[in-house]
Amino acid sequence: MTTNQPAADSTTRIELDLWVDLVCPWSWIAKHRVEHAIAAFERPHDVTLHLHAFQLDPGVPIGGAVPVAQHLGEKYGGDLEGGRLMTARASEEAQADDLVFDLDAAVRANTFDAHRLCALAHEMGGPALQSAAVERFLSAHFREGLALDDHEVLQRLSAECGMDERRVSAVLASDSYADRVRDDEARARGMGVTATPFILANGYAALTGVRPTTDYLALLRGVAVA
Repeated sequence: MTTNQPAADSTTRIELDLWVDLVCPWSWIAKHRVEHAIAAFERPHDVTLHLHAFQLDPGVPIGGAVPVAQHLGEKYGGDLEGGRLMTARASEEAQADDLVFDLDAAVRANTFDAHRLCALAHEMGGPALQSAAVERFLSAHFREGLALDDHEVLQRLSAECGMDERRVSAVLASDSYADRVRDDEARARGMGVTATPFILANGYAALTGVRPTTDYLALLRGVAVA
């Protein structure tokens, strides 16, 4: 199979930084597409994906089990049906990536504590464990209707990822890793980021919003020969 893409420099390491929110459907779609692009890249083992925290709505109250569609409708001056229409496009887009959303079941959640646990996962097991935690939290929100600001839920989901339960409990009972989350958000805002997903390659090449997998692959190849 031939390609018009230039050959990648075998000495180039690629660091990808992807900002996501755990209740953002576009973040989940982008994460999967970036991972598929890495797998299709000529040198996938030379790419490291770092996931970073970003809260789209940091002022969301904790608890209440308010359906996402209702929350969106009320927030933007509509109703439940209006909120469902807002989520429909993301749900349709996700099907192309074999992601199935149950947005009728999804509930509003403040994601700050879940992001703190993702930072803990990175410290415990590096990018691989962090990615597993992010994936589990996203699935819990979009497929299972679980509240990502419920500490019992977070404790169970973290254990399912293989995280040490005592360390998870200690983090949830404290403000550990809060600075890590805030630093992630401050770095993004310093670059003018206001929404997720946002990806940065080797600190200078950026893409905003969700893109086709081919765009992420082109980003990797472009950075590799820069």
